[in-house]
Amino acid sequence: MKPATITTIATDAAPAAVGTYSQAVVHGGTVYISGQLPLLPNSGELLTGDFRQQLSQVFSNLAAIAAAAGTSLDNALKLTVYLTDLGHFAEVNQVMAEVISEPWPARAAIQVSALPKGAEVEIDAIVALPDRPGAG
Repeated sequence: MKPATITTIATDAAPAAVGTYSQAVVHGGTVYISGQLPLLPNSGELLTGDFRQQLSQVFSNLAAIAAAAGTSLDNALKLTVYLTDLGHFAEVNQVMAEVISEPWPARAAIQVSALPKGAEVEIDAIVALPDRPGAG
């Protein structure tokens, strides 16, 4: 059996992986982006306080990784949003509408009891690579 071609993505424009995972992997025409916390890329420091700013940082991290893979969040197929308080659900919708264009990706939002580093939000993404002439 032929082994799958998997490419890892790493960029300094998003926080470095803090464990045994890649920022993202690409297989075929799909980018799988690991869960992103509201970490500042240059320091790895957790952004706290205003929840809307935390969401903006998470989406900024996701966008930077998508860009490093050659795509954008406008090509997102699926997002999974992990919240420690589902009371922030409306803010997720507002910020998401500011950073991603329609058609909207599929999405799940899940309340969890805790997230790494004490974060209030984490989002992972599955993003399509743009069609390229001659590909396939």
